[in-house]
Amino acid sequence: MTESFPIIDQVNDEIARVIDRHRPGLVRLSNDLGPLLDHLVRFTSGGKRTRAQFIAAGASLASAQTDPDLADALVHAGVAVELFHAAALAHDDLLDRSDTRRGMPSTHRAFEALHGDRGWTGDAEHFGTSAAILAGDLLLMWSDDALTAARGRVRAERSDRAAAEFSRMRTEVTAGQYLDVVEELAWPVIPVADWVDRAITIATSKSARYSVEAPLRLGASLAGATADELDRASAIGLPLGLAFQLRDDVLGVFGDSRETGKPTGDDLREGKRTLLVAELAARGDERERELFATRLGQPDLRADEIAEMQRELIATGALDAVEARIQAWLDEAVAAIDAAELAPATRDVFVDLAERTARRRA
Repeated sequence: MTESFPIIDQVNDEIARVIDRHRPGLVRLSNDLGPLLDHLVRFTSGGKRTRAQFIAAGASLASAQTDPDLADALVHAGVAVELFHAAALAHDDLLDRSDTRRGMPSTHRAFEALHGDRGWTGDAEHFGTSAAILAGDLLLMWSDDALTAARGRVRAERSDRAAAEFSRMRTEVTAGQYLDVVEELAWPVIPVADWVDRAITIATSKSARYSVEAPLRLGASLAGATADELDRASAIGLPLGLAFQLRDDVLGVFGDSRETGKPTGDDLREGKRTLLVAELAARGDERERELFATRLGQPDLRADEIAEMQRELIATGALDAVEARIQAWLDEAVAAIDAAELAPATRDVFVDLAERTARRRA
Protein backbone atom coordinates (compact mmCIF):
# COMPACT_ATOMS: atom_id res chain seq x y z
CA MET A 1 0.00 0.00 0.00
CA THR A 2 1.27 3.48 -0.85
CA GLU A 3 -1.77 5.60 -0.02
CA SER A 4 -1.35 8.94 1.73
CA PHE A 5 -3.54 11.32 3.65
CA PRO A 6 -4.90 13.74 1.00
CA ILE A 7 -2.90 16.87 1.70
CA ILE A 8 0.37 16.68 -0.24
CA ASP A 9 -0.74 18.37 -3.48
CA GLN A 10 -2.57 21.16 -1.66
CA VAL A 11 0.47 21.89 0.52
CA ASN A 12 2.78 21.93 -2.51
CA ASP A 13 0.46 24.33 -4.33
CA GLU A 14 0.14 26.66 -1.35
CA ILE A 15 3.90 26.79 -0.75
CA ALA A 16 4.35 27.82 -4.38
CA ARG A 17 1.66 30.49 -3.92
CA VAL A 18 3.40 31.85 -0.82
CA ILE A 19 6.55 32.59 -2.79
CA ASP A 20 4.59 33.86 -5.79
CA ARG A 21 2.70 36.32 -3.58
CA HIS A 22 5.94 37.76 -2.20
CA ARG A 23 7.86 37.84 -5.47
CA PRO A 24 6.43 41.01 -7.13
CA GLY A 25 7.05 43.24 -4.12
CA LEU A 26 10.50 41.83 -3.42
CA VAL A 27 11.66 42.05 -7.02
CA ARG A 28 10.40 45.64 -7.19
CA LEU A 29 12.59 46.31 -4.20
CA SER A 30 15.63 44.89 -6.03
CA ASN A 31 16.33 42.45 -8.86
CA ASP A 32 19.09 41.00 -6.64
CA LEU A 33 16.33 39.28 -4.67
CA GLY A 34 15.35 37.21 -7.71
CA PRO A 35 18.06 34.54 -7.21
CA LEU A 36 17.08 34.22 -3.55
CA LEU A 37 13.45 33.58 -4.46
CA ASP A 38 14.44 31.19 -7.25
CA HIS A 39 16.52 29.19 -4.79
CA LEU A 40 13.66 29.05 -2.29
CA VAL A 41 11.34 27.74 -5.01
CA ARG A 42 13.76 24.89 -5.71
CA PHE A 43 14.53 24.29 -2.05
CA THR A 44 10.88 24.00 -0.99
CA SER A 45 9.72 21.95 -3.99
CA GLY A 46 9.07 18.23 -3.86
CA GLY A 47 9.80 16.07 -0.87
CA LYS A 48 7.57 13.54 0.82
CA ARG A 49 5.70 16.14 2.94
CA THR A 50 5.74 13.62 5.77
CA ARG A 51 5.08 16.24 8.45
CA ALA A 52 2.10 17.63 6.56
CA GLN A 53 0.71 14.12 6.25
CA PHE A 54 1.03 13.67 10.01
CA ILE A 55 -0.97 16.86 10.52
CA ALA A 56 -3.81 15.32 8.49
CA ALA A 57 -3.35 12.04 10.38
CA GLY A 58 -3.57 13.88 13.68
CA ALA A 59 -6.90 15.40 12.69
CA SER A 60 -8.26 11.90 12.13
CA LEU A 61 -7.69 11.18 15.83
CA ALA A 62 -10.18 13.87 16.92
CA SER A 63 -13.79 12.85 17.43
CA ALA A 64 -15.15 16.37 17.88
CA GLN A 65 -17.41 18.04 15.33
CA THR A 66 -15.19 19.67 12.74
CA ASP A 67 -15.11 23.32 11.75
CA PRO A 68 -16.32 23.87 8.17
CA ASP A 69 -12.91 25.24 7.18
CA LEU A 70 -10.86 22.54 8.94
CA ALA A 71 -9.51 21.06 5.70
CA ASP A 72 -8.18 24.48 4.68
CA ALA A 73 -6.72 24.99 8.15
CA LEU A 74 -4.87 21.67 7.92
CA VAL A 75 -3.33 22.67 4.57
CA HIS A 76 -2.07 25.97 5.97
CA ALA A 77 -0.74 24.17 9.05
CA GLY A 78 1.01 21.74 6.72
CA VAL A 79 2.59 24.69 4.93
CA ALA A 80 3.67 26.16 8.27
CA VAL A 81 5.41 22.97 9.35
CA GLU A 82 7.00 22.29 5.96
CA LEU A 83 8.36 25.85 5.69
CA PHE A 84 9.70 25.57 9.22
CA HIS A 85 11.33 22.28 8.20
CA ALA A 86 12.90 23.91 5.13
CA ALA A 87 14.30 26.69 7.31
CA ALA A 88 15.71 24.13 9.72
CA LEU A 89 17.38 22.28 6.81
CA ALA A 90 19.00 25.47 5.49
CA HIS A 91 20.40 26.23 8.93
CA ASP A 92 21.23 22.60 9.73
CA ASP A 93 23.29 22.24 6.54
CA LEU A 94 25.21 25.32 7.60
CA LEU A 95 25.82 23.94 11.10
CA ASP A 96 26.93 20.60 9.65
CA ARG A 97 28.96 22.17 6.83
CA SER A 98 27.03 19.97 4.40
CA ASP A 99 27.72 20.50 0.72
CA THR A 100 24.53 18.92 -0.62
CA ARG A 101 20.85 18.58 0.12
CA ARG A 102 18.59 16.29 -1.93
CA GLY A 103 21.28 15.89 -4.54
CA MET A 104 21.71 19.64 -5.05
CA PRO A 105 24.04 22.18 -3.46
CA SER A 106 23.01 23.10 0.07
CA THR A 107 21.78 26.66 0.53
CA HIS A 108 25.07 28.16 1.70
CA ARG A 109 26.96 26.40 -1.10
CA ALA A 110 24.44 27.61 -3.70
CA PHE A 111 24.96 31.22 -2.69
CA GLU A 112 28.69 30.76 -2.42
CA ALA A 113 28.57 29.68 -6.07
CA LEU A 114 26.36 32.67 -6.95
CA HIS A 115 28.99 34.99 -5.49
CA GLY A 116 31.60 33.49 -7.82
CA ASP A 117 29.31 33.48 -10.86
CA ARG A 118 28.53 37.18 -10.42
CA GLY A 119 32.17 38.13 -9.96
CA TRP A 120 31.50 39.90 -6.68
CA THR A 121 34.23 41.04 -4.34
CA GLY A 122 34.87 39.79 -0.82
CA ASP A 123 34.64 36.37 0.81
CA ALA A 124 32.37 33.98 -1.13
CA GLU A 125 32.09 31.53 1.77
CA HIS A 126 31.00 34.24 4.19
CA PHE A 127 28.41 35.46 1.68
CA GLY A 128 27.06 31.91 1.38
CA THR A 129 26.81 31.65 5.16
CA SER A 130 25.06 35.00 5.45
CA ALA A 131 22.61 34.22 2.66
CA ALA A 132 21.73 30.82 4.12
CA ILE A 133 20.96 32.35 7.51
CA LEU A 134 18.75 34.99 5.94
CA ALA A 135 17.04 32.52 3.59
CA GLY A 136 16.20 30.34 6.58
CA ASP A 137 14.93 33.33 8.51
CA LEU A 138 12.66 34.30 5.61
CA LEU A 139 11.18 30.78 5.56
CA LEU A 140 10.61 31.02 9.32
CA MET A 141 8.65 34.26 8.85
CA TRP A 142 6.49 32.72 6.15
CA SER A 143 5.96 29.69 8.37
CA ASP A 144 4.53 32.00 11.04
CA ASP A 145 2.23 33.59 8.45
CA ALA A 146 0.96 30.17 7.40
CA LEU A 147 0.19 29.18 10.97
CA THR A 148 -1.72 32.44 11.45
CA ALA A 149 -3.77 31.54 8.36
CA ALA A 150 -4.47 28.08 9.79
CA ARG A 151 -5.51 29.47 13.16
CA GLY A 152 -7.91 31.92 11.53
CA ARG A 153 -9.97 29.06 10.10
CA VAL A 154 -10.91 27.32 13.37
CA ARG A 155 -12.52 28.26 16.65
CA ALA A 156 -10.56 30.25 19.21
CA GLU A 157 -9.86 27.41 21.67
CA ARG A 158 -8.57 25.20 18.85
CA SER A 159 -6.50 28.07 17.49
CA ASP A 160 -4.89 28.73 20.86
CA ARG A 161 -4.04 25.08 21.44
CA ALA A 162 -2.53 24.80 17.94
CA ALA A 163 -0.39 27.87 18.60
CA ALA A 164 0.89 26.34 21.82
CA GLU A 165 1.78 23.09 20.05
CA PHE A 166 3.61 24.95 17.29
CA SER A 167 5.54 27.05 19.81
CA ARG A 168 6.60 23.98 21.77
CA MET A 169 7.75 22.25 18.59
CA ARG A 170 9.95 25.17 17.54
CA THR A 171 11.47 25.54 21.00
CA GLU A 172 12.25 21.84 21.37
CA VAL A 173 13.82 21.35 17.94
CA THR A 174 16.04 24.40 18.37
CA ALA A 175 17.13 23.16 21.79
CA GLY A 176 17.76 19.74 20.28
CA GLN A 177 19.93 21.21 17.56
CA TYR A 178 21.99 22.95 20.22
CA LEU A 179 22.40 19.69 22.13
CA ASP A 180 23.49 18.00 18.90
CA VAL A 181 26.20 20.62 18.41
CA VAL A 182 27.31 20.26 22.03
CA GLU A 183 27.53 16.47 21.73
CA GLU A 184 29.93 16.66 18.79
CA LEU A 185 32.35 18.59 21.00
CA ALA A 186 31.68 17.34 24.54
CA TRP A 187 31.91 13.58 23.96
CA PRO A 188 35.53 13.16 25.21
CA VAL A 189 34.49 14.18 28.73
CA ILE A 190 31.23 12.17 28.77
CA PRO A 191 31.37 8.60 30.18
CA VAL A 192 30.78 6.01 27.46
CA ALA A 193 28.05 4.48 29.61
CA ASP A 194 26.02 7.69 29.16
CA TRP A 195 26.30 7.90 25.37
CA VAL A 196 23.22 5.81 24.54
CA ASP A 197 20.88 7.79 26.80
CA ARG A 198 22.29 11.08 25.58
CA ALA A 199 21.88 10.02 21.94
CA ILE A 200 18.23 9.15 22.55
CA THR A 201 17.64 12.47 24.35
CA ILE A 202 19.03 14.37 21.37
CA ALA A 203 17.03 12.27 18.90
CA THR A 204 13.87 12.96 20.90
CA SER A 205 14.25 16.74 21.09
CA LYS A 206 15.95 17.34 17.75
CA SER A 207 13.69 15.26 15.54
CA ALA A 208 11.29 12.75 17.10
CA ARG A 209 8.84 15.26 18.51
CA TYR A 210 9.13 17.73 15.67
CA SER A 211 8.93 15.17 12.88
CA VAL A 212 5.93 13.17 14.06
CA GLU A 213 4.52 13.93 17.50
CA ALA A 214 4.20 17.71 17.08
CA PRO A 215 2.51 17.50 13.64
CA LEU A 216 0.09 14.88 14.99
CA ARG A 217 -0.76 17.05 17.99
CA LEU A 218 -1.03 20.16 15.80
CA GLY A 219 -3.52 18.51 13.45
CA ALA A 220 -5.44 17.02 16.35
CA SER A 221 -5.59 20.42 18.09
CA LEU A 222 -6.99 22.14 15.00
CA ALA A 223 -9.62 19.39 14.77
CA GLY A 224 -10.72 19.89 18.39
CA ALA A 225 -9.13 16.85 20.01
CA THR A 226 -9.76 16.15 23.66
CA ALA A 227 -6.93 15.82 26.17
CA ASP A 228 -7.16 12.02 25.88
CA GLU A 229 -6.97 12.23 22.10
CA LEU A 230 -3.91 14.46 22.31
CA ASP A 231 -2.33 11.91 24.62
CA ARG A 232 -3.10 9.28 21.98
CA ALA A 233 -1.33 11.42 19.38
CA SER A 234 1.74 11.49 21.61
CA ALA A 235 1.54 7.73 22.23
CA ILE A 236 1.77 7.24 18.47
CA GLY A 237 4.06 10.12 17.65
CA LEU A 238 6.91 9.84 20.10
CA PRO A 239 7.95 6.22 19.38
CA LEU A 240 7.36 6.69 15.66
CA GLY A 241 9.40 9.90 15.71
CA LEU A 242 12.26 8.06 17.36
CA ALA A 243 12.05 5.36 14.70
CA PHE A 244 12.08 8.13 12.08
CA GLN A 245 15.23 9.72 13.50
CA LEU A 246 17.06 6.43 13.95
CA ARG A 247 16.28 5.55 10.35
CA ASP A 248 17.73 8.94 9.41
CA ASP A 249 20.86 8.06 11.38
CA VAL A 250 21.20 4.71 9.59
CA LEU A 251 20.75 6.38 6.20
CA GLY A 252 23.35 9.00 7.17
CA VAL A 253 25.93 6.21 7.38
CA PHE A 254 24.68 3.45 5.09
CA GLY A 255 22.28 5.23 2.72
CA ASP A 256 22.63 5.12 -1.06
CA SER A 257 23.60 8.60 -2.22
CA ARG A 258 21.46 8.15 -5.34
CA GLU A 259 18.42 7.95 -3.10
CA THR A 260 19.36 10.19 -0.17
CA GLY A 261 20.91 13.00 -2.21
CA LYS A 262 23.85 13.11 0.21
CA PRO A 263 27.24 11.38 0.02
CA THR A 264 27.36 7.92 1.59
CA GLY A 265 28.74 8.12 5.12
CA ASP A 266 28.12 11.86 5.38
CA ASP A 267 27.24 11.62 9.08
CA LEU A 268 30.66 10.07 9.71
CA ARG A 269 32.41 13.03 8.08
CA GLU A 270 30.22 15.45 10.03
CA GLY A 271 30.99 13.72 13.33
CA LYS A 272 27.39 12.91 14.29
CA ARG A 273 27.29 11.25 17.72
CA THR A 274 24.23 9.17 16.95
CA LEU A 275 22.90 6.05 18.62
CA LEU A 276 24.87 4.00 16.09
CA VAL A 277 28.13 5.44 17.42
CA ALA A 278 26.97 5.07 21.03
CA GLU A 279 26.12 1.42 20.46
CA LEU A 280 29.51 0.78 18.85
CA ALA A 281 31.29 2.40 21.80
CA ALA A 282 29.32 0.22 24.21
CA ARG A 283 29.95 -2.99 22.26
CA GLY A 284 33.31 -2.51 20.53
CA ASP A 285 36.84 -3.14 21.68
CA GLU A 286 39.59 -0.59 22.19
CA ARG A 287 40.70 -0.68 18.55
CA GLU A 288 37.19 -0.05 17.26
CA ARG A 289 36.57 2.76 19.73
CA GLU A 290 39.92 4.32 18.84
CA LEU A 291 39.07 4.25 15.13
CA PHE A 292 35.90 6.23 15.73
CA ALA A 293 37.55 8.53 18.30
CA THR A 294 40.27 9.58 15.86
CA ARG A 295 38.47 9.60 12.51
CA LEU A 296 34.81 10.38 13.19
CA GLY A 297 34.14 13.98 12.21
CA GLN A 298 37.21 14.39 10.02
CA PRO A 299 36.29 16.15 6.75
CA ASP A 300 39.09 14.34 4.91
CA LEU A 301 37.67 10.93 5.83
CA ARG A 302 38.49 8.62 2.92
CA ALA A 303 36.10 6.22 1.21
CA ASP A 304 38.06 3.21 2.46
CA GLU A 305 37.87 4.54 6.03
CA ILE A 306 34.12 5.02 5.72
CA ALA A 307 33.83 1.45 4.47
CA GLU A 308 35.87 0.21 7.44
CA MET A 309 33.70 2.14 9.89
CA GLN A 310 30.58 0.74 8.26
CA ARG A 311 31.99 -2.79 8.65
CA GLU A 312 32.71 -2.18 12.33
CA LEU A 313 29.18 -0.88 12.95
CA ILE A 314 27.89 -4.13 11.47
CA ALA A 315 30.44 -6.46 13.09
CA THR A 316 29.95 -5.11 16.61
CA GLY A 317 26.18 -5.46 16.39
CA ALA A 318 25.64 -1.70 16.62
CA LEU A 319 23.57 -1.60 13.42
CA ASP A 320 21.46 -4.57 14.49
CA ALA A 321 20.85 -2.94 17.87
CA VAL A 322 19.60 0.26 16.24
CA GLU A 323 17.45 -1.68 13.76
CA ALA A 324 15.91 -3.57 16.68
CA ARG A 325 15.05 -0.28 18.41
CA ILE A 326 13.50 1.05 15.19
CA GLN A 327 11.28 -2.03 14.91
CA ALA A 328 10.31 -1.92 18.58
CA TRP A 329 9.33 1.74 18.37
CA LEU A 330 7.42 1.14 15.13
CA ASP A 331 5.55 -1.74 16.78
CA GLU A 332 4.71 0.52 19.72
CA ALA A 333 3.37 3.21 17.39
CA VAL A 334 1.25 0.75 15.38
CA ALA A 335 -0.21 -0.66 18.60
CA ALA A 336 -1.16 2.89 19.62
CA ILE A 337 -2.78 3.47 16.22
CA ASP A 338 -4.81 0.28 16.68
CA ALA A 339 -5.85 1.43 20.15
CA ALA A 340 -7.30 4.60 18.61
CA GLU A 341 -10.08 2.49 17.04
CA LEU A 342 -10.11 4.41 13.77
CA ALA A 343 -12.21 3.53 10.76
CA PRO A 344 -10.51 0.59 8.97
CA ALA A 345 -9.55 2.59 5.88
CA THR A 346 -8.11 5.44 7.98
CA ARG A 347 -6.26 2.97 10.19
CA ASP A 348 -4.69 1.29 7.14
CA VAL A 349 -3.48 4.59 5.68
CA PHE A 350 -2.13 5.62 9.09
CA VAL A 351 -0.22 2.36 9.53
CA ASP A 352 1.13 2.56 5.98
CA LEU A 353 2.42 6.08 6.67
CA ALA A 354 4.02 4.88 9.90
CA GLU A 355 5.74 1.95 8.22
CA ARG A 356 7.02 4.07 5.33
CA THR A 357 8.35 6.59 7.85
CA ALA A 358 10.33 3.98 9.77
CA ARG A 359 11.52 1.97 6.77
CA ARG A 360 12.21 4.67 4.20
CA ARG A 361 15.34 4.63 2.02
CA ALA A 362 15.73 8.40 1.67
